[in-house]
Amino acid sequence: MSDALAFAPGLTLRGFTPPLRLSDYGLIAFDMDSTLINIECIDEVADAAGRKAEVAAITEAAMRGEITDFKDSLRRRVAMLQGVPEGFLHEVFEQRLKPNPGAKELIDTCRAAGLKTLLVSGGFTFFAERVCALLGIDFARSNVLEIVDGKLTGRLVDQDWGDICDGAEKRRMLLATCAQLGLRPDQAIAMGDGANDLPMMGAAGLSVAYHAKPRVREQAMVAIETGGLDRLLEVVRP
Repeated sequence: MSDALAFAPGLTLRGFTPPLRLSDYGLIAFDMDSTLINIECIDEVADAAGRKAEVAAITEAAMRGEITDFKDSLRRRVAMLQGVPEGFLHEVFEQRLKPNPGAKELIDTCRAAGLKTLLVSGGFTFFAERVCALLGIDFARSNVLEIVDGKLTGRLVDQDWGDICDGAEKRRMLLATCAQLGLRPDQAIAMGDGANDLPMMGAAGLSVAYHAKPRVREQAMVAIETGGLDRLLEVVRP
């Protein structure tokens, strides 16, 4: 980040001068796993199959951008979940998943300023729906795990918009939601931590990396390296 500005401890800016105003935006989009929430859900579900380390290694490589075919990497990881009882998904949600610090504060402040909220995830609808309900998020896109007779089959369910929510689909959903709301893309904020978030971050008016992989930090306009999600409010004022 050669043109980066150390705005405050653990908060780096690139390519603009603060402060910005929330009222200049109409939508804020979030990645879910390791951005809005504290875990990578697929890694925790894999724990039930005794394959957490194996799955987590692929997840880490994909998020760092070392695996370029996200769809293939996700199918490989989901295949390892075959036979996991559906009940374990509930256990992960109830016992392991928590919103990251500052998530509720940031979302509540954005809502009060008139912004709509979007969750776009390469993870799973089972968790995305519950996170949206917990935090009051307006729109979502994620992947559906196939479940038969109470167990994961190791496959995903195709949806009317396509097969897998990868980086390209995150970007498409961001742009489609902007169009639905009558917004320009530069009136959107996008927050993420992994390489598959870069397409939507590149399409938004303000890109924010949250405790992100190096490649994402280097390309984001705002990099939050310490503290919670609500540190964005130090840069984009209510």
